[in-house]
Amino acid sequence: MEPFKKRGKRIKEKDASLVFQFIFVSLFSTWLLFFLPFHLSFLLSTTWKLEELQAHFISSYGLITLCISLVLTATCAFVYYRYCYNHFKQLIHRQKLAKMVLENSWYETKQVTQESFFKDIPSNKSKEKISHFPKIYYRFEKGLLYIQVEITLGKFQEPLLNLETKLESGLYCELVSKELHDSYVEYVLYYDMIANRITIDEVIAQDGSLKLMESFYWEYDKLPHMLIAGGTGGGKSYFILTLIEALLKTDAKLYILDPKNADLADLATVMPDVFYKKEDMTACIDQFYEDMMLRNVEMKTMSNYKTGENYAYLGLPARFLIFDEYTSFMEMIGKESVKVMSKLKQIVMLGRQSGFFLILACQRPDAKYLGDGIRDQFNFRVGLGRMSELGYGMLFGSDIQKQFFLKPIRGRGYVDKGDSVISEFYTPLVPKGHDFLKEIGKLSS
Repeated sequence: MEPFKKRGKRIKEKDASLVFQFIFVSLFSTWLLFFLPFHLSFLLSTTWKLEELQAHFISSYGLITLCISLVLTATCAFVYYRYCYNHFKQLIHRQKLAKMVLENSWYETKQVTQESFFKDIPSNKSKEKISHFPKIYYRFEKGLLYIQVEITLGKFQEPLLNLETKLESGLYCELVSKELHDSYVEYVLYYDMIANRITIDEVIAQDGSLKLMESFYWEYDKLPHMLIAGGTGGGKSYFILTLIEALLKTDAKLYILDPKNADLADLATVMPDVFYKKEDMTACIDQFYEDMMLRNVEMKTMSNYKTGENYAYLGLPARFLIFDEYTSFMEMIGKESVKVMSKLKQIVMLGRQSGFFLILACQRPDAKYLGDGIRDQFNFRVGLGRMSELGYGMLFGSDIQKQFFLKPIRGRGYVDKGDSVISEFYTPLVPKGHDFLKEIGKLSS
């Protein structure tokens, strides 16, 4: 049997009232800690007669010390809640896990005969007692929740193997990974996802990886090509501009396509290779494809070429084709879309080794223009803002079991970073007054 890596706190049936137990015991013991010192000498010297106790405690001194101890207890409770909130949330999580097992009846019971008051007289009364409670362990570490569930081939195996939906909605967390081991399954969830949001100056691209949140990266060298979907007001344009600004800080070469002549087209005033006319955009796609094919050939002739290594190993710069409003462009060009789609398919299939990457953005990733397996080649997929269930199905796959929730936060959405795990996502924060044209102009000059 494979042992647990690091177990954490065992969830027990009594944890169903854990929060109440903790609050009651903590407040009562804290109050006694502050209240008793005022009366310790009296309690040690008194004869413990009711009249003496009443006279001492029901007096001005007794009432004043009571008020002081209550104020100090309330202050301690506030300090705890203010600075140890994560610990309190962990208690709530453990209580919810215990209640989940109890309310779903994922435990076994047996009938136990109660002892009568007179031990020599047999009792006919019996009560139900929990004989088996599933082994569930909870651990909180570096912003992640680790929940390990022992698998025993019992009658509750199926629900315990498929807890992700309950855990995400019940604990208000996002699943990061689910691993099945020899004797248990481990669920890893992000706690308080928005706390992992970073600002635009923290977005760094290096070693084939782009940081987008704390401990969250788009590893474009390993899992290439990004697909961005989202409606108006979801923060899609700001996210694309953030990507452009971050990638320009490397030696990467960027090509920008904006068929609607909107925000990205404005970059033409500060950087090269920005196109918004139909003919120019088509020519750019053709040239991007030809350059990729040429590099694939030239890489094999380089003296330091090594089978299995990519463009970065040979010291070559990455190239990104950033295509906004992709579906609008495909509808615009009509029958020519077949030719363009063919080129894009070749880019997403062959671009990883040579360092040619595609970033497509659209309001909805319609299968009409992302068919023939093209969509499956986009390893990093993000949906921002308000999207329908159909839209999520187009982006992440129609067979997804994820429950999606709407929060009115600009730049919020869901992401699959290439591991088939869909989690909540927040685009990097852009401070007020940040001038993309000015900053991108500096980087392009």
